[in-house]
Amino acid sequence: MHTKLYLLALCLLTAPVVVGQAEQHGQSHADHLERHFDAEESAQRFDDPARDAWQLPDQVIAALNLKRGQTVADIGAGTGYFTVRLAKTKASPRVYAADIEPSMVKYLRERAAKEGLDNVIAIQASPDGLNLPEPVNLILIVNTYHHIGDRETYFRRLAKSIRSGGQVAIIDFKPDSPVGPPKEFRFPPEQFRSEMGKAGYKVTARHHFLPRQEFLIFEVASNPSP
Repeated sequence: MHTKLYLLALCLLTAPVVVGQAEQHGQSHADHLERHFDAEESAQRFDDPARDAWQLPDQVIAALNLKRGQTVADIGAGTGYFTVRLAKTKASPRVYAADIEPSMVKYLRERAAKEGLDNVIAIQASPDGLNLPEPVNLILIVNTYHHIGDRETYFRRLAKSIRSGGQVAIIDFKPDSPVGPPKEFRFPPEQFRSEMGKAGYKVTARHHFLPRQEFLIFEVASNPSP
């Protein structure tokens, strides 16, 4: 698997709802990751209202149970599909929108300014980490986990960016989803548990309401799994 971590909210051919798009996913996953994305064009895909029917963003955010005064990092924020929704909740958390693609970071900054979201801070992520200015209460990773190469090392480092009692929410495509990355980059829940356990995390919740994606919540455990 390619070692670069391209933190995008969705790869190009997973965002559209129509099943036929998945059949066009002919190139290797790494080939897609090498492409440079036009943020305006990507926004039409990532923020397509039709996505709401299966992404169920309001239910996802409700399940995160955010409290006022908390901080969130949206890893692979893309054009801000979840970032903006998180920032507009009653909890009004400070949201660090992290992406490795410079065009996305620029787009996020401009979108936050345009929508008057002073609690959104777009940051340039690196392949090895987030470069967060402070630890956060929640890290949200949507359709990005499968892009990460050395996940054990990455998530061990990530633990330093999580406040005591904080959580990591991972949402990614199920093996039988009609759209998504190639089959080898889709994982059953047991694989998430195993890999995150080795990195020092434990599962605290698994939600079943998303039709196309797994949704698991982890917290840092005292001892990693063997």
